[in-house]
Amino acid sequence: MTTEAWPRGAKLDAPRLVRRITEITGVRLELDGPGPGGEVGAAYVRWPDGRRSVLSEGRTRTGALLDLARAAGVPTARQELSAHIDGLRLIVRQRLPGRPPATVDAPLLHRMIALNDRLAGLLADRPSVPAVDLHLLRDGPSFCLHDPLAVHSRRTARLLAWVREVGAAVPPIGGYDLVHLDFHPANVLVDGGRITGVVAWDSAARGDRHLDLVTLRFHVMRRAPHLRGVLDERLAGVDPGRLRAYWAHVSLRQVDWSIRHHEPGTVDHWLDVAEQGMR
Repeated sequence: MTTEAWPRGAKLDAPRLVRRITEITGVRLELDGPGPGGEVGAAYVRWPDGRRSVLSEGRTRTGALLDLARAAGVPTARQELSAHIDGLRLIVRQRLPGRPPATVDAPLLHRMIALNDRLAGLLADRPSVPAVDLHLLRDGPSFCLHDPLAVHSRRTARLLAWVREVGAAVPPIGGYDLVHLDFHPANVLVDGGRITGVVAWDSAARGDRHLDLVTLRFHVMRRAPHLRGVLDERLAGVDPGRLRAYWAHVSLRQVDWSIRHHEPGTVDHWLDVAEQGMR
């Protein structure tokens, strides 16, 4: 089954959207080039006073969650503009200094773990914030789709069967931590040996922050597998059933996305990582 058989996340059409922002809101932004990384895309824009910001598709409610994280000491961008245009919710946020790290080392992981700890209990007085859904038994909104795994190959079908088996056994997972839900090195910015930003919060929800550390470990297995022990030590006290459910979620998310957006070699690589957790 080819990737063309499944829907893909639409890329941000920044030139058109910058024009539409001006037409609808009167705010004049100048396109200043594409933002680095990202699967769907972001763009740098410049305000009339020369300030540079980042334009992306997002959700309005994440602005308040980012404010909470920033108050807790996590470097996040302030929301500067929100507009609903042509069926999309567009967000313009402060541009933070730094770039995604070129390499992953132990000091970076320890700094990311320390930031994760700052998210503990941040939503204790905000039960209305939607809880994390691991999507182990049903499709997610635009990720964690089940059908691509069901038909792509025997390996992906076997992974899906395991994901659903875990989903049927895991109890509801509560918690009042702020969960990023896509926490890995490509979504942090570094400058001069320090983390200057955590970006891509559009899936943020309420739950257990250890899910983010399992996501981080999953990605470390690709970029720096020799450092997985740094995460294993931190996760040692977490209930094994939860860790199993979190690994199933990240496996489903990453393999589904790879089937729909990447070449077969990338799918096979993430399957190799996912299957380590199955064992």
